[in-house]
Amino acid sequence: MSTALIVDDSLTDMQIITSCLQHGGINVLIAQSGEEALAKIISQKPDVIVIDIVLPGVSGFELCRDLKAKAETSDIPIVLCSTKGGQMDKFWGMKQGANAYLTKPIDQEELVRTVKGLIKS
Repeated sequence: MSTALIVDDSLTDMQIITSCLQHGGINVLIAQSGEEALAKIISQKPDVIVIDIVLPGVSGFELCRDLKAKAETSDIPIVLCSTKGGQMDKFWGMKQGANAYLTKPIDQEELVRTVKGLIKS
């Protein structure tokens, strides 16, 4: 079974995304900050990472850029997830190396479809 790491500091959003992915048959790991995410990625390499942009400490943009720059994590697909839905936000997110950019509130079917598509590729 595939595993997704959810990085979000909002408990509500994390519960929604976790539930949604679990119903889609995906194991879920959680982290509430970029630092916690990095520790989890080292110990349990996930198949895909879903990252909120606004996080305490390191932003989702920075975390994405750092993960894509490291050889050991550059191949993990990343979905950026944010309330920031402007074209510039999406452009900037993709420029950081994200494989997909979804806006909140999350369309649950689109999230599962996107995550499963990235796991297969």
